[in-house]
Amino acid sequence: MVIPDLRVLVNQFVEYLKSQGKSQHTIVAYKKDLEQFVGYISAREKSDIKEVKKEDIEGFINKLITDNYTKKSASRKLNSIRTFFRYLKQEDLLAQNPSLEVSHPKYTQAPPRILSKLEYRALRDFARDDARTYVMVELLLQTGLRIGELAEIKITDIEGDGLKLGSRVIPLNKAVQDAVKAYSAVRQETADEHLLVTKTGRPLLVRNIRSIITRCFREVGIEDAKVQDLRNTFIAYQLQNGASISYIARIVGHQRLSSTEKYLELVKQENEKKEKLGEL
Repeated sequence: MVIPDLRVLVNQFVEYLKSQGKSQHTIVAYKKDLEQFVGYISAREKSDIKEVKKEDIEGFINKLITDNYTKKSASRKLNSIRTFFRYLKQEDLLAQNPSLEVSHPKYTQAPPRILSKLEYRALRDFARDDARTYVMVELLLQTGLRIGELAEIKITDIEGDGLKLGSRVIPLNKAVQDAVKAYSAVRQETADEHLLVTKTGRPLLVRNIRSIITRCFREVGIEDAKVQDLRNTFIAYQLQNGASISYIARIVGHQRLSSTEKYLELVKQENEKKEKLGEL
């Protein structure tokens, strides 16, 4: 059997992920990681997947760290490679998965950064002066969306008090509904269906969103904060509000309950469970 070129295999893997209903955000992340890995392998003059050994994968991970990638980022890329090789083995294109022999870089993960009420209220107040910035802040803070998911929202994904993302339906409280309505009234007219667009009607990219939110943090004096911290804040405060772990995991798209449980150490859990989202 003729084994396709490495880049062809990556494209086949991407199509497989789509067939499995993976989110666009997840697919893009896998594709970028694997294209970077294939570039490294190609530079070593290897084009046959069967030629890729444990040492090649270790060399790639070590180069990432040498190039100032964090150990956490390198570990995530190794996970992408492992999933890719698992797919190839499943398709009988490989007999063994060499990535399983490669150890993850060890790193200490800092606890999630949770914004205080003073901080997130200051952020919301500052953002109110611009409808687009405000709807971004409200969606991130009040729904726990990932930044990649926010960038991909289409106008048709929002129906009344719900936001549909694949198999997830995320409740939208009044604050978010009002922010969406205010932004829709001034949104640039364009044929593009993305909710967030530029002044020229093109989709707002992840890097644009990150830049805007980072500027807001800086303007209101919120230090050591990232866009991800708005998602962290949503999860922590909803658990504190009494929502169950399983409910919040479903809302934010955590595949493992353990990903949600880690926030319990940061909040005081109420005794009574309520399947309801509180407004921040």
